[in-house]
Amino acid sequence: MEKFDICVHFLLGKALQRVNQVSKSKLSPYGVTPVQYALLRQLWKKDRQFSYELAERLLLDSATITGIIDRLEHNGFIERRVDPDDRRNKLVFLTEKGKSLEVLLCQKMDEMNKEVTSEFADEEIRLFKKMLFDIGISNKNTEG
Repeated sequence: MEKFDICVHFLLGKALQRVNQVSKSKLSPYGVTPVQYALLRQLWKKDRQFSYELAERLLLDSATITGIIDRLEHNGFIERRVDPDDRRNKLVFLTEKGKSLEVLLCQKMDEMNKEVTSEFADEEIRLFKKMLFDIGISNKNTEG
């Protein structure tokens, strides 16, 4: 039996373990988890967003996004403010602390990507990412 002749679920799980381990080691010195980094990255692209917009972009449910926002706010990376156009809604903003980490954290995640894909050619990495996208996102509408 070839070493990769194993269930896709198991292989993806092991790969995710490694990526999580490397990501956490890169981000933890700054008090940020990989999923918190993903949310911060959305705000670095466009500050001042509603939580439901962030949830849609990250493919997360409202309970999950609320917990992530709560922790980031508690740690001083973001803040929620009342929407001046509709006081019933709150917008999520980066704080100066959150803004100041953009270059450093993006660099750390670039290092993580290079570390976990260092054994592969650029075309293999592109194909791998496409396959992951197809498995996780584009086939989402076929769930039963």
